Amino acid sequence: WRGRGHTQDGMPVRHDSSAGLGCCGWLLVLFSLLITLLTFPVSIFMCIKIVQEYERAVIFRLGRIIDKKAKGPGIFFVLPCTDSFVKVDLRTVSFNIPPQEILTKDSVTVSVDGVVYFRVECPVSSVANVSNADSSTRLLAQTTLRNVLGTKNLAELLSDREGISHSMQATLDDATNHWGIKVERVEIKDVKLPQQLQRAMAAEAEASREARAKVIAAEGEMNASRALKEASLIISESPAALQLRYLQTLSHIAAENNSTVIFPLPIELLQQFLQRK
Repeated sequence: WRGRGHTQDGMPVRHDSSAGLGCCGWLLVLFSLLITLLTFPVSIFMCIKIVQEYERAVIFRLGRIIDKKAKGPGIFFVLPCTDSFVKVDLRTVSFNIPPQEILTKDSVTVSVDGVVYFRVECPVSSVANVSNADSSTRLLAQTTLRNVLGTKNLAELLSDREGISHSMQATLDDATNHWGIKVERVEIKDVKLPQQLQRAMAAEAEASREARAKVIAAEGEMNASRALKEASLIISESPAALQLRYLQTLSHIAAENNSTVIFPLPIELLQQFLQRK
């Protein structure tokens, strides 16, 4: 791979400036082919290779990638002396991000871990552009988790996990695109707060609930007082309504307390005794 160019977005790319292997390279290839023919059919077992449906083989001939693309799935041929190949697994791989101690934007220390799902999208790039795509993606995921969560405050971290996951996925996918890696999903698993902060948040939530309960109780008493006022106005207009209310109360008490006897005493009778005095 020789020479460098740039894409439309300014990213550097590599180009193959030589079209062939050169005279010495072709001589070595012909010599290897000759040895293979002379040792046939024993050499056929060394030349035939098989890769699974979920695998691809990146073949190097004298250090150069053949056709700049991967082979497979199925059977392919290699020359025993000049060719070597690397198998690349295309299945989705998942790994856990170890718990990271992170200082949020509002200066709160939390411990956060997550999980990342990725797969190899371009086998040639994953072999030629990075020495170990799996390990590099794992290390980059830890750094990205720190960088993204460092720009969030604690409230956003606790309430907007989905948005943070999408942001991390976009950042990782953009960074690993040159390695031939496709990041499919990123999830925040757990956010661990310090014990002192948990107690403070619990006390704050309890105080808030008590305040709302007091407000609701006060509103209930106010509505009850308004209803009693309206009922008193209606009863004052009809004396018979008060007598019916007496009878209803007696019926209610008799159903619950059978041993209790109540005699209603009209207030008008007491007023007559008071007027005589």
